[in-house]
Amino acid sequence: MNHLKALILIGGFGTRLRPLSCTRPKALFPIINKPLLQWTFEKLAENGVDEVILAVNKLTQFHIRQNRLPRCGLKVRFSIDPPKMPLGTAGPIKKAQKLLGKEPFLVLNGDLITEIDYKALYKSHKEGKALATIALHEEKDPSRYGVAELVEGDKIKRFVEKPPKGTEPSNLINAGVYVLSPKIFDFIPTGRAVSMEREIFPKLVENNSLFGYKVEGLWIDIGKPEEYLETNRLLLEAYNGKPPKRGGFECKKPFVLGKGVSIGENSIIGPYVVLGKNVTIGKNVHIRDSVVFSYAKIDDDADICGSLIGEAARVGKKVKLTKGCIVADNAKIKDEALISEKIQVCPAKEIG
Repeated sequence: MNHLKALILIGGFGTRLRPLSCTRPKALFPIINKPLLQWTFEKLAENGVDEVILAVNKLTQFHIRQNRLPRCGLKVRFSIDPPKMPLGTAGPIKKAQKLLGKEPFLVLNGDLITEIDYKALYKSHKEGKALATIALHEEKDPSRYGVAELVEGDKIKRFVEKPPKGTEPSNLINAGVYVLSPKIFDFIPTGRAVSMEREIFPKLVENNSLFGYKVEGLWIDIGKPEEYLETNRLLLEAYNGKPPKRGGFECKKPFVLGKGVSIGENSIIGPYVVLGKNVTIGKNVHIRDSVVFSYAKIDDDADICGSLIGEAARVGKKVKLTKGCIVADNAKIKDEALISEKIQVCPAKEIG
């Protein structure tokens, strides 16, 4: 491959991941203690990508710069959306035209963990006659996604965005990764929000220039809290951690503990738990199927199941958090509070 560029679309506001996304962009959500964007950088570098352009809003750019992620040998540049003017899924591609140059390039949604072979996808595009080649993944319920119908091998005959359940033309969905040729810019208008899925792909179908490439293996969209938790669950099985040498508590596999974690006597951590760096756990605490962000503190006798605990949050003594609860950054749950299923606590809020 020649000099290969990738555009990562991370200008959204992560509304479905609120309240945790009120204080960080989706691209910086930790997946077993590594930011999602870092996972993406590593995968792109492994696949021969040289340069990454991040399509962002100004606030997301600020957060990414503050985090100083390892760049994995990649040249990283920013393409910034206009203030108060969302550009949709195709507008940011047009906006980054000068940075992307005159060779085919990769485009990725920024909320994916995937094993897609980008090299093979790029090669498939170069060998064909496509203006756009979409990675297609089989899904049991395709109605939540853009769905493609293939004909003549890999040509896309029809593309339908989020069809009503039961009307899907196939179970092959847009995996949020595609290769585009520079001629694509002629199809994208400027100055307004443009949908790649609803406006551009149907035009390419009419021109017989939209193709698909079937992919297999791990593919997860972390758009919702339950999907974010499930992503951590799946990767925990491959990246299981080791308990601190000091005993007096129990860690049930799989789990991952960040640096500086402190765990009190008789506590049980796991299974399926991620503790971020410098998390403090009191005595007789039980945590399972949960992700606890860095610097959180959980006091004695707390019981946490199927929950997300934000950065520097404080969970008091004898608190019980049930399945689907989200405690945002710097929130405080007072002693002996019972937080019912799927309750969300906003950043810095104090309840109990």
